Amino acid sequence: MMQGEPQEAAAEAMPSSEDSEEGPNDVSDIPQNISDADAFKLLWGMKMKRRQKKPNLPETVTELVTEDGGKVYIVGTAHFSDSSKRDVVKTIQEVQPDVVVVELCQYRVSMLKMDEKTLLKEAKEINFEKLQQAIKQNGVMSGLMQMLLLKVSAHITEQLGMAPGGEFREAFKEASRVPFCKFHLGDRPIPVTFKRAIAALSLWQKAKLAWGLCFLSDPISKDDVEKCKQKDLLEQMMAEMIGEFPDLHRTIVSERDVYLTYMLRQAAKKTELPRTSESNTEPRKSIPSVVVGVVGMGHVPGIEKHWSEELNIQEIMSVPPPSLSSKILRSVVKATFFGLVGYGCYRVGKRTVQLVLSLPTTTRCLQRISEFRL
Repeated sequence: MMQGEPQEAAAEAMPSSEDSEEGPNDVSDIPQNISDADAFKLLWGMKMKRRQKKPNLPETVTELVTEDGGKVYIVGTAHFSDSSKRDVVKTIQEVQPDVVVVELCQYRVSMLKMDEKTLLKEAKEINFEKLQQAIKQNGVMSGLMQMLLLKVSAHITEQLGMAPGGEFREAFKEASRVPFCKFHLGDRPIPVTFKRAIAALSLWQKAKLAWGLCFLSDPISKDDVEKCKQKDLLEQMMAEMIGEFPDLHRTIVSERDVYLTYMLRQAAKKTELPRTSESNTEPRKSIPSVVVGVVGMGHVPGIEKHWSEELNIQEIMSVPPPSLSSKILRSVVKATFFGLVGYGCYRVGKRTVQLVLSLPTTTRCLQRISEFRL
C-alpha cells in the first residue's frame, strides 16, 4: 500500500446517491434469488431512505464540503467519553455515510475488535516484554516514547475505569450496519510520528519530557473528561507537558492535522457506482461522497484550517536520520542496560558462591581436600 492511500479496515462499500429514496426498510426485506444489480438498487434505496436530508447532528460535529460536492461530517471526540460514543452513533445513523474515517493507523487497529475488558487489562499491563517489542519495532528512543505515552493512557484508564478508543469501536460497528459503507484508517503510522517527535527534541528535552511522563499521577474524574470535550483529554494532558517544546507539538498534533485532512479529502472523492448491467461498455456513473470522520476534538480546528489548502504529505511522512544526541543517548542506554545486567549477574554469582561455601557439606569437603593435600 502506498503512503497516503486510505487504509481500509473493513469491507465492502459502494457509495450512494441522493437521487433515490425508494427501497426496503431492512436487509431482511430483500427478496431472495435476485440479480446483483437489483439487489444493489434495493440496498441503495434503503440507504437513501434512512439518510436524512437535514440531519439533526450533535454540537460536536463540523460539516465541511469538497469542491465536487462531497460532504464530510467531522465528529470531534474525547477519547474517554460515553458522550462521544453516542455522538458518533447518532451522526452515522443520520447521514448514512459512504465512508467512515477514524483517527487510527494500522498499528492500533487491534483496538477495534477488542472488548472493553481486554483493553483495560492491556492498558494496565505495561511490562518489560512490551518495552522490548516497542524498542525493536521503533528504535530505542521512539520505543521509550511510545511506552511513556501508553503510560499516560493507562493512567487515565486506571483513573476512569474506561478503555480508550470507545468512539472508534462504535464507529466500526455502526459503519458495518450501513449499506455500501467503507471504513478507513486515517491517522499517520505511529512509528513515523514517534520518530519525528524524538528527532525534534534535544537530549535535555528528551530527558525532561520522559521525567514528566514517568511521574504522572494527577487524579482525573469523569467530569474532567466531559469538560475537556472542547479539547481531547489525552492531547490536553500532553499539551500541558510539551507546551515548552513547540517542535514536539508540531510533530504530534499539527502534522497529524495535515495528514488527517489529506485522508478525509481522499475518502471524500467521487466514487464510481457499479454498472447496472453486465455490459462492460456501459459508462460508470460517479457521485459525490458522504463521509463521517471520527477524530479527537483537538484536531478539528487544524482540519478546518487546512481543508482548502494544497497538501503534500510526503515531507511529514519522512523520518530524519538520528541526531548525534540520539546516538549518544542510545549508547548510554545500552551501556547502562548491559552494565546493570552484568552487575546483577556478578551479585547473584557472588551470593551463590557464598551460600554454597557456607553449607556444612561444602565445608567438610573442603577440609578433606586440604587434609588430602597435606
